[in-house]
Amino acid sequence: MEEMEEELKCPVCGSFYREPIILPCSHNLCQACARNILVQTPESESPQSRRASGSGVSDYDYLDLDKMSLYSEADSGYGSYGGFASAPTTPCQKSPNGVRVFPPAMPPPATHLSPALAPVPRNSCITCPQCHRSLILDDRGLRGFPKNRVLEGVIDRYQQSKAAALKCQLCEKAPKEATVMCEQCDVFYCDPCRLRCHPPRGPLAKHRLVPPAQGRVSRRLSPRKVSTCTDHELENHSMYCVQCKMPVCYQCLEEGKHSSHEVKALGAMWKLHKSQLSQALNGLSDRAKEAKEFLVQLRNMVQQIQENSVEFEACLVAQCDALIDALNRRKAQLLARVNKEHEHKLKVVRDQISHCTVKLRQTTGLMEYCLEVIKENDPSGFLQISDALIRRVHLTEDQWGKGTLTPRMTTDFDLSLDNSPLLQSIHQLDFVQMKASSPVPATPILQLEECCTHNNSATLSWKQPPLSMVPAEGYILELDDGNGGQFREVYVGKETMCTVDGLHFNSTYNARVKAFNKTGVSQYSKTLVLQTSEGCNFETQPAPYSQLVDIKKLLAVAWFAFDPGSAHSDIIFSNDNLTVTCSSYDDRVVLGKTGFSKGVHYWELTVDRYDNHPDPAFGVARMDVMKDVMLGKDDKAWAMYVDNNRSWFMHNNSHTNRTEGGITKGATIGVLLDLNRKTLTFFINDEQQGPIAFENVEGLFFPAVSLNRNVQVTLHTGLPVPDFYSSRASIA
Repeated sequence: MEEMEEELKCPVCGSFYREPIILPCSHNLCQACARNILVQTPESESPQSRRASGSGVSDYDYLDLDKMSLYSEADSGYGSYGGFASAPTTPCQKSPNGVRVFPPAMPPPATHLSPALAPVPRNSCITCPQCHRSLILDDRGLRGFPKNRVLEGVIDRYQQSKAAALKCQLCEKAPKEATVMCEQCDVFYCDPCRLRCHPPRGPLAKHRLVPPAQGRVSRRLSPRKVSTCTDHELENHSMYCVQCKMPVCYQCLEEGKHSSHEVKALGAMWKLHKSQLSQALNGLSDRAKEAKEFLVQLRNMVQQIQENSVEFEACLVAQCDALIDALNRRKAQLLARVNKEHEHKLKVVRDQISHCTVKLRQTTGLMEYCLEVIKENDPSGFLQISDALIRRVHLTEDQWGKGTLTPRMTTDFDLSLDNSPLLQSIHQLDFVQMKASSPVPATPILQLEECCTHNNSATLSWKQPPLSMVPAEGYILELDDGNGGQFREVYVGKETMCTVDGLHFNSTYNARVKAFNKTGVSQYSKTLVLQTSEGCNFETQPAPYSQLVDIKKLLAVAWFAFDPGSAHSDIIFSNDNLTVTCSSYDDRVVLGKTGFSKGVHYWELTVDRYDNHPDPAFGVARMDVMKDVMLGKDDKAWAMYVDNNRSWFMHNNSHTNRTEGGITKGATIGVLLDLNRKTLTFFINDEQQGPIAFENVEGLFFPAVSLNRNVQVTLHTGLPVPDFYSSRASIA
């Protein structure tokens, strides 16, 4: 029952309720505390003035409930009477259990009456400290509130249950522990007091003495004082008003405000409400049981977290120690290399010292010998050996001059430790999840009934497995070279269908597809074998076979539309997302759904509407291109923007290659992305617009357009590469 204690305490004084009264909002207050928080209201809002003006609805009028609360919504610590600017504000304070309450506006007058009987100030208002609703008291004051007898009984039983032992009620000094209780006297006795004050003779012999514990129970079960009507204090409650949801007496039904209300028997409603409360408690009990189980689970988690933390720390220390050991081993290896270089340098220098020492000794000896020869006075003898000595001196001098006096080894160590990659790795050393946050997508399934070949083209279609729960961000289609060679990518994008042109006639190709997302790629699908036609129709295609089939490359033709998911919110889509315009006067960007990283790709856009000479931009972009500026303003887009007279190429806000010739309604803009040659070229009405716009384009690109509300364009995909470009590419 200890958890119930907060329910039994007054929100104002923080102690157990004493003579609790029930406010119309169903909250409780001690009678004394209720008097302490009374606030006097303006005269114009008194019940008497309301009744006089005919606006009074009930004896207890809430002051607009929402706007009059004495408790500030901003929790500023001050209350204000919301209906009257002239009413003074009253600082609020907190009760012992944290609820904000308001002190009285003036000290209560000294009186010897009980809180219930003492007169209250005229036009008083009380604010519930829990829900902050306020109401104006009538002439009855606090006596108009019903007393909560049930709450008193619960507090009484709770306080009795908290008593450690029942004490004798007749001991004059230190009460002894009671041994019996007289049910008739309703008094607990110890043995000495029972013999002295309650002898077992005379009229007292018929009294029933019971053990103290049993007496406590019987006292709890004894009938309590019946609550009386607040309007008619001499009458007991006998009926229940269904409309007002409160017990009433018979006089209330005959002459009071409940005379026209529906009433029911008090006992029947008592049983009904007890049943309803029991049913509600069953549901709450289930929630409490779940909460207890959840708390047990959380406490177990605390223990498990502590154990896992110790284990993980040990593992981390072991891993770091292993790294330190590996670094120490590498340190020893590097030091060995330094020592080896050190020994090598010393050996070279010492060998050079030894060689120079010997050579210097020989030179010094030759010099001393020559000096002694010069001292001889025999000309003929001198001339006999002078030529040989001169040759030896010159030879020796020449030997000293051929790098002999240059050190063969430097003192510096030409070893520089490159530790930047390791330091970077150490700085990047971090935790990764033991399991992937999301698995890779399932393996795609080739739809054989939709896969076919026509002449030298092949159309493939695939889908995700029906029960796959992991979405795929895109697909990669691969074909071999038709001769059993290696597979190579011919399409990367979100679409699930692709047509590959430019294949060899009368050849067998193997095709496979896989899906990918941020986590990784799936397994390959089953390999599909495709057979192209045996030859070409020379009546409709009279060109030589060598010009019809480009055996050096595969050209992937994909059908795609604009992508609403990545477009700016001002873009307006129609025609199955093939036609776009804009609701803004500013340029907005929209991308295609398909991204290209390899191959040669061509698509066109027709101008359906062109008003006031705007300058739309066409080209390609990365997925993270800026969507609220013209295409090409940042480094994520490569574009051509064009008006009715001329065009420019733009990338990273750099404008180049102004070219005469613009667009009007009905014009066709072609975009050719050749990722084999890494170029981007533009066309207007089947004529190339300027030179090759951009070169060295690499990576993943999405078709892109930027336009405003003055332009509407329609996308056309699945188109072959222009003939003149194919011929030029074959020649190149």
